[in-house]
Amino acid sequence: MEELQKVKDQIKDFVKECNDKKSLELLDLLATGKMLRSKLILKIAGINEESIKLCAIVEMIHAASLLHDDVIDEADTRRGKPSINALFDNKTSIMFGDILYSKAFTELSQMNREVAYTVSNAVTLLSIGEMLDVDLTNEFNTSYDKYLDMIYKKTASLIEASAKSAAILANKDKDKFALYGKNLGLAFQMIDDILDITQDSQTLGKPAMLDFVEGKVTIPYLLLHERVEDKARLESLYKKSLSQEDTLWIKQQMTETKALEDSINEAKKLGLEAIAAVKDEDNESLVQIMSAMINREF
Repeated sequence: MEELQKVKDQIKDFVKECNDKKSLELLDLLATGKMLRSKLILKIAGINEESIKLCAIVEMIHAASLLHDDVIDEADTRRGKPSINALFDNKTSIMFGDILYSKAFTELSQMNREVAYTVSNAVTLLSIGEMLDVDLTNEFNTSYDKYLDMIYKKTASLIEASAKSAAILANKDKDKFALYGKNLGLAFQMIDDILDITQDSQTLGKPAMLDFVEGKVTIPYLLLHERVEDKARLESLYKKSLSQEDTLWIKQQMTETKALEDSINEAKKLGLEAIAAVKDEDNESLVQIMSAMINREF
């Protein structure tokens, strides 16, 4: 997509303005993902100077949060490439994240005031979400509300802000698009959590069922814990390396209690609500983005 190249070029220009050779070198080493937030912004606001700038700002913020995330998670790869903390060290990863954050905010301060407020407020939520995520791994979380609050802040808030800001730039109904973005983010995270269980390691590019081992009690485990008879057994497997027998037992229980099926339905419900929110906005591509995400093979 040519427009996504424009976004990448804009990010590069912003980093060039920092007049720091090392920052440019580090930027080249960053693995670019699907750029979901940029695609969303451009589909709502169209392709123009302001929308490309907004995309670049949001992508820089997202990249900064991932640089910090990799240090927190002690991750040595990111999207199949070595992470910055693995190539250099934690200090470099944190400081480069700070450079991207602060440059993004410098540019954001020059944009429409409501857009600047919407995005910067989401970054506060994102940071709180990161902290909640870490705190929730301390013990087996049985609260669905805490899980939902965490994924809203950590993942959905910036996607919601991206969609809302794009609507502000394009003089469209910001509330409808904010709801679409929020639900897209929530469904995206839930589906990611579900795929951790249903896909094999090869497809995922990381060990399957790693979330539970790492202390993440995601939506399928929350529903399973509510419904399973042998709660003690499930709790005893938390943060443990799972044997084949344990893995099989968890998967069987997920099927029998319909915890997995209902998790998928919950994500689909959010997706359909988002599609309904923008149905009068004549934006078929937004419907397609959401449909492709919720109507996939699990």
